[in-house]
Amino acid sequence: MNTQKDTNSELFTLDIGGMTCASCVGRVEKALDKIPGVEAASVNLATEQAKIRLNTNSGVKIDEIIAMVQKTGYEAKVSTPHGTQELAPAKLFWGADGLGRVLLGFALSAPLFLPMFLMPFGIHWALAPKWQLLLASPVQFFLGWRFYKAGFKSLMSGVGNMDLLVALGTSAAYGLSIYQMLSSDHAAHELYFEGSAVIICMVLLGKWLESRAKQQTSEAIRALQKLWPEHAKVIERNIIISENSPLDQFRDLPLDQVFPKDRILVLPGERIPVDGVILRGSSHVDESLLTGESEPVKKHLTEKVIGGSLNGEGLLVIEAQAVGVESVLSKIISLVEDAQTQKAPIQKLVDQVSAIFVPSVIAIAIITGLANWFYLDSASIAILRAVSVLVIACPCALGLATPAAIMAGTGVAARYGILIKDPQVLELAHRLNVVAFDKTGTLTIGKPQLLGIISFTNAFSEDDILTSAAGLQLGSEHPLAKALLEAAKQKRIEPIIPMDSKALAGIGISGKPSSGVFKGQNLTLQSIASLEGSPHYCAILEKAKTCFEAGQTVSVLMNGEAPSSPIAIITFGDELKDSSKDAITSLNDMHIRTVMLSGDNVAAANRVAKNIGIQEVFAQIMPSDKANIIRQLQLKNGQRQFVAMVGDGVNDAPALATSDVGMAMSTGTDVAMQAAGITLMRGDPTLVANAIDISKRTWRKIQQNLFWAFIFNATGIPLAALGYLSPMLAGSAMALSSFCVLSNALLLKRWHPSQH
Repeated sequence: MNTQKDTNSELFTLDIGGMTCASCVGRVEKALDKIPGVEAASVNLATEQAKIRLNTNSGVKIDEIIAMVQKTGYEAKVSTPHGTQELAPAKLFWGADGLGRVLLGFALSAPLFLPMFLMPFGIHWALAPKWQLLLASPVQFFLGWRFYKAGFKSLMSGVGNMDLLVALGTSAAYGLSIYQMLSSDHAAHELYFEGSAVIICMVLLGKWLESRAKQQTSEAIRALQKLWPEHAKVIERNIIISENSPLDQFRDLPLDQVFPKDRILVLPGERIPVDGVILRGSSHVDESLLTGESEPVKKHLTEKVIGGSLNGEGLLVIEAQAVGVESVLSKIISLVEDAQTQKAPIQKLVDQVSAIFVPSVIAIAIITGLANWFYLDSASIAILRAVSVLVIACPCALGLATPAAIMAGTGVAARYGILIKDPQVLELAHRLNVVAFDKTGTLTIGKPQLLGIISFTNAFSEDDILTSAAGLQLGSEHPLAKALLEAAKQKRIEPIIPMDSKALAGIGISGKPSSGVFKGQNLTLQSIASLEGSPHYCAILEKAKTCFEAGQTVSVLMNGEAPSSPIAIITFGDELKDSSKDAITSLNDMHIRTVMLSGDNVAAANRVAKNIGIQEVFAQIMPSDKANIIRQLQLKNGQRQFVAMVGDGVNDAPALATSDVGMAMSTGTDVAMQAAGITLMRGDPTLVANAIDISKRTWRKIQQNLFWAFIFNATGIPLAALGYLSPMLAGSAMALSSFCVLSNALLLKRWHPSQH
């Protein structure tokens, strides 16, 4: 069961069986919405799943919800974690949507419809009526029983579906044939058993093709699931891991029995079973199916590895950190699953249409039958044309148009390291006018180095300043903090542990060194932007002028004791990523304006922007200002602009959430990834243009599918009503329409990221 905790609600995922069209989706959703305590419900035809948000205070149990779904005529069960298990070949062949039933149906129907192909050659031959009845009956009532069963349940609940249309249409053709057979001894050529039988066969063929296509759209999830090895080699806890220690004492345990802190042995060529840190060895690791990075990555001692990646030439011992649902691979699968089961906003229109579609079609079929009977004075022709209307109007293609495209698009994007979490992104990405980038860690490597310390007085040495400044940053994950701590490590200086250390949101960090020349003094390490308005601001700017011109990042160590005074300027340098310029060039080629947001000084930020071609810069801004700037960009010159934000840090989360499309680098923080609609699994800014490209292509596929689904029904129903489509052709066309919609969506699987 997939659950997500909220304040007073819980999210459940159910596997729903027996849905055949968009009307079924509406029916299940309607039933779920009526249940007290269900805050929201979303049903997806392509994934055959329902996501339900249930108020935990309502007292309603999930078993009661399942019973309510079953009462409406559909199967329901709690979804197992991470996707559908592949069916056994026998079940696939003889199952409800299996090829075996299709082949059996066509084998029984062949003697019925083959005489039609002999007529152009002047051969008028047909089976005797009793033989036609004998062959058509098992098709009608054995293979077609599923339509009667589901159609009856839908009728009892007051909502029609595709099965009801098929059951009504084929029963009318079959019943007319029985009537003709009983009323005339020479009616072999006036029977329509072949029509009813072939309609059922074509619908079954369409369902089998849909099933195959759905499996292909889910390939991304199945490929990710297969990355998990079934077992892990867990080293005995009493063994000390060293360079020469023997590694022959381990237990081969199932993956669900592995816990954090366990030491795992990974041999060359094996899949790494859990997320962890390397305790011994080094190797190249292939993470391509997780991050989209085509080249194996060299991993050394103390570096992190991701469960599911493929170990190369080296023997590794790793300490497990994240297992099961906490692992990166599990989170990736959850993100892809969530995206594929959610609905794009445009699907609401489809659902509204589907709610009135089946009753409208039945009404049209009745009118068609009565009108043809009145004008042509032929009950048989009237019934056949009404049957054609019922069959061709089956709304399968309409229900599959949007979810099939979303599944294919999000699946292929995930293969290349682009995780689209929110289908609404697909409707907004094609409208983007502006992409705003955070600088550090997004456009730059995010591993700045300490370049220098410029003291305001000769009373303190660089080492005195470094030991206290680095001490303030102990335990911090900020890139500048890591640079200070690394510099202290290289100089073999022990950072002084501070007292009363605390982070100052949007400013920096403060604390009182427990020893050294600044013992007990209230020190603050902060950005220049946070000092604007301070009496020392101008003096600090003058002191840092040459650093700004060199494009360096500057922090200031301040003594907060009254009166406050600056102690030193600390300068950092951070290299641009090799791909940053290509990323900006790609966006400029797409006629998308690029913007950079940075807390850095104006000179340093402008220098970076000029080097890579960014068109607009907002520098020396506080993290809290980023969201406000996104809002300003969205209403540039009084016109609505659609803005994407790309970031990786905690301070980017508000801006990511405010933007129309938020993109977070997975190399950043979990908070940023939660706030974003798209997660980029590599810290590669060229993925931004690729994410926009696949989003646009997926949106176009949704539009194409909906267009063809609507056009198909809009043209097919009048043609059937006027007698230009026989029931058999109508059945074939209906099956073909669903197959075409799915095939069009699967064309997205050919997409691959462009290289600038």
